[in-house]
Amino acid sequence: MNKSLELATDIRTNLIGMNRAELACAIVEIGEPAETAKMRAKQLWHWIYHHGVTDFAEMTSLNGMLRDALASVYTLARPKIVREQSSEDGTRKWLLKFGDNQEAESVFIPEEARGALCISSQVGCTLTCRFCHTGTQRLVRNLDAREIVSQFLVARDSYGEWPSPGGGRLISNIVMMGMGEPLFNYENVAKAIRIVMDEEGLSISRRRITLSTAGVAPMIERCGAELGVGLAISLHAVTDELRDELMPINRKYPLSQLLDACRRYPGASNARRITFEYVMLKGINDSPMDAKALVRLIAGIPAKINLIPFNAWPGAPYECSTPDAIAKFAAIVNAAGYSSPVRTPRGRDILAACGQLRSDSVRAPRISLATPSRSANARRSVTS
Repeated sequence: MNKSLELATDIRTNLIGMNRAELACAIVEIGEPAETAKMRAKQLWHWIYHHGVTDFAEMTSLNGMLRDALASVYTLARPKIVREQSSEDGTRKWLLKFGDNQEAESVFIPEEARGALCISSQVGCTLTCRFCHTGTQRLVRNLDAREIVSQFLVARDSYGEWPSPGGGRLISNIVMMGMGEPLFNYENVAKAIRIVMDEEGLSISRRRITLSTAGVAPMIERCGAELGVGLAISLHAVTDELRDELMPINRKYPLSQLLDACRRYPGASNARRITFEYVMLKGINDSPMDAKALVRLIAGIPAKINLIPFNAWPGAPYECSTPDAIAKFAAIVNAAGYSSPVRTPRGRDILAACGQLRSDSVRAPRISLATPSRSANARRSVTS
């Protein structure tokens, strides 16, 4: 069976995304005795998530009758790869089409001997952040656990990383930073992350998984308690006035509520710092006063700040801050004792960089976002 093809006409149930208990029930439904179902589910899990097989015939530890019964009712098909692009810097992006013809993108960002897979949690997005390309596409629907996990499987297929190696894998980290807001799809995201973390399958440590949120404050503490993964906050502004404009979610969960939730995040420590993501927008949020206000804002939170040069997209309403402005901003934050690396843009040539993802599922009318005037920028600047 073609690993990259999920046929809309295939009426069989896909086992990818089921947890162990659900796999056991699925096996019982095709005639396996209940007393052996747990053991068979463990074997099935190993074949799906350790070996990455898509053909039940390859599961040689299962008897032939069970393999045939599985193949007649169930499938392990991947989403269809509509487009696979490789950047000149080695970044790779996949546009994936699911069974209902909706699409989402995922991106692999390689480093020297490892790399992070950026996974989407929704088709489109409901947040309409002004600096984000995904925000120009309306929310179509949540991705289910199967569709979230399948993004990882497709990437493993592409790099030939089966069976799951004990170490040294290229795809070593996961960042839930793709299309959509993960905490607005928490149940599916949490189920997918638990599958990915399982030590008998994909075996990605929770320390190698980071979930990024635009600031769904009430869900942050639950995420930390139940999943224990790294937390990244899309911050991007140091006043409610500006953040309301850049990120409308701030009107519901303002900075005070968001930062209180961060201070309560379970497991946050100097060894496991919360990452605050801060996109650098020319004349909007990049002044030395903004940098000093940021330091005051996050006081007492074990944190690092990722400074992200703005990645333009067609029709984008902003410009990237100058290198000099970014360097001065970083120096102020560093001097206050916070690590503030400047993220090197990756995959810009294939629109795979931070804030550039957008699928073709819904060709929404282009949103006209006029660039704020110089005088308006000045009014929003922090002056004290």
